[in-house]
Amino acid sequence: MEPLLEVKNLRVSIHTYAGEVQAVRGVSFNLYKNETLAIVGESGCGKSVTAMSLMRLIPIPPAEIKPGSEILYKGKDVIGMPERDLEKLRGSEISLIFQNSMTSLNPTMKIGHQIAENLILHKNIKPSQAFEEAIKMLELVRIPNAEKRAHQYPHEFSGGMSQRVMIAIALACNPNILIADEPTTALDVTIQAEIMELIKELQSKLDTSVILITHDLGVVAGSADRVQVMYAGVILERGTVDEIFYNAWQPYTWALLQSVPRLDMEHKEELYSIKGTPPDLLNPPMGCPFASRCPYVMKICIDVFPDATIISETHQVHCWLQHPDSPKIERPLLGGTNHG
Repeated sequence: MEPLLEVKNLRVSIHTYAGEVQAVRGVSFNLYKNETLAIVGESGCGKSVTAMSLMRLIPIPPAEIKPGSEILYKGKDVIGMPERDLEKLRGSEISLIFQNSMTSLNPTMKIGHQIAENLILHKNIKPSQAFEEAIKMLELVRIPNAEKRAHQYPHEFSGGMSQRVMIAIALACNPNILIADEPTTALDVTIQAEIMELIKELQSKLDTSVILITHDLGVVAGSADRVQVMYAGVILERGTVDEIFYNAWQPYTWALLQSVPRLDMEHKEELYSIKGTPPDLLNPPMGCPFASRCPYVMKICIDVFPDATIISETHQVHCWLQHPDSPKIERPLLGGTNHG
């Protein structure tokens, strides 16, 4: 199958007063039709910068997409695309759900007009017709009394309802790709589940591919087809959901999985947390970026970044523990099964 989106060796830097922050360092992946690809990792690992770069929404300057980076949508070069073509692409072919709906919506515009704006721009239809379509989109994302709500302002909506509006705006033009950047941030777990179920249902109904950006592996479990584990601007492990949850090989992936609360935990048992802090990307480490926090670190981990080890056709990992000469260790309990 031909990929809908190809990202090759994406490198993005942000120039600050302190120097050049190398936020994304050689990220590559493909996105196929009707699939959900999750990019997971701690805050600050480069997930959102990657997502914004795909639509060239990062401000240049201070940001810079480095030479040699490639973003191809249906074979078309997004990085070299003229601004006029980019405007047609954004919202129509590729849409983005921003992290915080409460600050992303325009507080001075009625909800219906904010949805209609996207339709007027890309579908070239009359404002009255666009507003009727906006009401239908509110019904599609299951907002009750949609006609009345379309005439209300963002401050009259709860966090969960605001997020539904953001989804309606993003899907108004039936895009081929939906980028959901932390779509459940600041929502309680019940609303989180509803939002993710809604995205999944609309993806199936509208035939859309999804890139899900999140730090929450619980969200990933029931939503994604493939997962990429990102840390300090690089992808350390990639695979299907089952491979990542039940057969992970990167210590950072293990640490993320151990950080998720489990139903079988003892009462008042202390939650696992990853010790230490991520590296300074003003001066990225030469070797594995997780080395300073890894309990299995070896000298070579600090000095040399490991090549990819192919576990299966869909599963790759960057870790020196995969080398034939590395010490054999027992992996932690993952996914309810001991894989040691």
